[in-house]
Amino acid sequence: MFEPAYKTLPPVDYVSMIRSLYADRRSQVLGAYGSAVAVALTWFESGSLVLLGIAIAFVVVGFLRNHDMEQFDRVQLADDDVEGAAHWEFRATVGSGAIAALYGSWTLYSFLVVNTTFAELASLGVSMSILVGVAARNFAVERVMMVQVMLVCIPAWVGMLLDGHFYTALLSFVFLPYFASLRRVAGNIRAILLRAVHGRIEATRLASELDTALETMQHGLCMLDENGLIAVANDRAELVFSSFMTGDWSGRPFAAMITAAAQRGTIPPRSATHLLDTVNAGSGGKVVLKLADGQFCEVTVSSRLDKTVLLFEDITERVKAEERINYMAHYDTLTGLPNRAYFTEQVEADLERRRRSKRNKADDMAMLLIVDIDDFKHVNDTMGHLIGDRVLIETSERLTRVLGKDSLVARLGGDEYVVYRSGGVQVADTVADPESILAGFQGPFEVEGEVFWVNVSIGVVTITDGADDLDGLMTKADLALYKAKALGKGRSQVFHDEMDTDYRYRQRLKAELKQTVADGGLSLVFQPIVDLKTRRVVSCEALARWHHPELGSIPPSLFIPIAEETGLISEISRWVLATATAECRNWPEDVSVSVNISARDFRNADVAGMVKNALASSGLAPHRLEIEVTETAVIEERDAATKILARLAKQGIGIALDDFGTGYSSLSYLQALPFSKLKIDRSFVMDIAANPRSLKLLSNVAQLGKDINLTVTAEGVETEDQLNLIAEHTRVDQIQGYFFGVPLPRREVAELIARMDVRPAPRRVVAVGAANRKRG
Repeated sequence: MFEPAYKTLPPVDYVSMIRSLYADRRSQVLGAYGSAVAVALTWFESGSLVLLGIAIAFVVVGFLRNHDMEQFDRVQLADDDVEGAAHWEFRATVGSGAIAALYGSWTLYSFLVVNTTFAELASLGVSMSILVGVAARNFAVERVMMVQVMLVCIPAWVGMLLDGHFYTALLSFVFLPYFASLRRVAGNIRAILLRAVHGRIEATRLASELDTALETMQHGLCMLDENGLIAVANDRAELVFSSFMTGDWSGRPFAAMITAAAQRGTIPPRSATHLLDTVNAGSGGKVVLKLADGQFCEVTVSSRLDKTVLLFEDITERVKAEERINYMAHYDTLTGLPNRAYFTEQVEADLERRRRSKRNKADDMAMLLIVDIDDFKHVNDTMGHLIGDRVLIETSERLTRVLGKDSLVARLGGDEYVVYRSGGVQVADTVADPESILAGFQGPFEVEGEVFWVNVSIGVVTITDGADDLDGLMTKADLALYKAKALGKGRSQVFHDEMDTDYRYRQRLKAELKQTVADGGLSLVFQPIVDLKTRRVVSCEALARWHHPELGSIPPSLFIPIAEETGLISEISRWVLATATAECRNWPEDVSVSVNISARDFRNADVAGMVKNALASSGLAPHRLEIEVTETAVIEERDAATKILARLAKQGIGIALDDFGTGYSSLSYLQALPFSKLKIDRSFVMDIAANPRSLKLLSNVAQLGKDINLTVTAEGVETEDQLNLIAEHTRVDQIQGYFFGVPLPRREVAELIARMDVRPAPRRVVAVGAANRKRG
């Protein structure tokens, strides 16, 4: 007739309903014993032993139900224990059914047998009143309630109907709607209970989730009520508060606590004021607090209605990381001095101030010095990089110690430093400051047990107006430095008007080189590379040339650095690649060509794209092209160079290490990069006819190249003696130098290749250096 409750309700709801059946043990016992007394009174009035038996039955059933409820109280029924709840539902049904059957029997017997007014009134009144309790107590489980209602109401209705009095029978029908309404009343109460149970469960869940969120979140959270009191604070927030001021913050005024902490010095007063202003404004915001223990905390303030939530985030690591990044962006990591970028920023700001200043420029002199360590490469080559780094560090310390706080000292890179001084500079300082620096380097350096002396050269330029930009000043100081080194090093030189001629000449070349490149005014020459055994040309190196219509021939050692400085080098490299590969198509198949790529090309240009376009437009096979790189280019742009050269090598393009022996760590780069050729610098060759040690060194270097399967080329061969010694005592494969030919235009080099092509020879890969600085 009725579905079991556990089949229609969720487990949690069902268990809650069963618990409600056993919730009011005291009223159940009192009801049973009170009913027994009422039955006993009717027994006294009528003398019926049946009524006495019913009274005793009430006492017994009441006692058993009380005992059953006590047992339930001792059981820990889980929220999802449906099986256990069903067991207790059955016991509740039996117990409530038994007590209801006694009420029904009492009423039926009173109307049909006793038939006295007192017995009928007592039985009907008590039974009807007990139905209210049934609906109120057993509403949760409809089956239990309806069993009780039917066991009470049906006997009562039958007794009234068969009482024999017309009006009593009529009254029995009046009670039927009351009996029916009990089910609806119980259903309404049950719905209310279920809503309450669901609300409690949801509230418990939300409270549990909130507690979990508060205690597991990585940030501190604090809520202020409408009076500014701390209403809620998780453990992390309390930990933050403890760094402000010890004690329990809960329930205390937030503003007073922050003010007290500021007075004690655990929070900076300015930050405390900012935080309180943000809280009072009610619009939200962020405040960073520096705590007394060196930690940093970011407070996010959010307000809604009359409540304020504060989120405390420990940002110490983030602040330290930002400080490290900021430091690395502005300072040299080795020496701790400002780097080029930060120096540029500071000086350009001062130069701008000078341009806007209305002071007499002659009275507001500034000074810029470039300090360069003489022969620092020798220190690195002979003592190693670790000692070299210590020299750079001590140099920075000596400069800072000598110049004091009035000067901005920075490291430009490598072994070059720059000094800027503005305000209070006198003409005499242009002599006194450099002399102080030179005097500071009179003492020896003592590093890792080594004792040696280091000298510096200094270029000085003064600023009396705001016309010059920093690049111009650096160029003038460089010219002065170059002059100081040319005069013997270990001295200083102030930029003067005669140097300005060189400066303006250089500036003119900068402007006109750009136009020359745009107009295609450069030319290309080729220097042959000869196979030592066959004496045939196996490759040619391409070299850029600039013939100025007014100034004559401009040496590559002058215009190539200008091209690198102005960013034109990549345009020149692109042109040399295209021109050289196209010309190589006119040579025999076993003669090849290559292009020298600079560090600027790896940094700013798409080298792989340049090579691909040159090969595509010329139709030259990839194995007939070789790319030459100097060790300086690899050092300056190692990551980019490594990726690009590896990509080119996979295409069959040769990779040559040029000027080997002049860099800092040639052996490591031979191991790391995909070189196919080793070109030994001319410095190894020039002395071999007069110095047996030089010949031995050249032989060992060539052997090194052969041991790692590289083609070895000796550069700078100019005499027959050198050629013969190389042939007899070394494993050099190829020769390049004036002995076989100076760099020639394309027609003359083609004729030379044809003249020397006397017999077949194995094909060799040859490199053509684009815009390089080689003489000739």
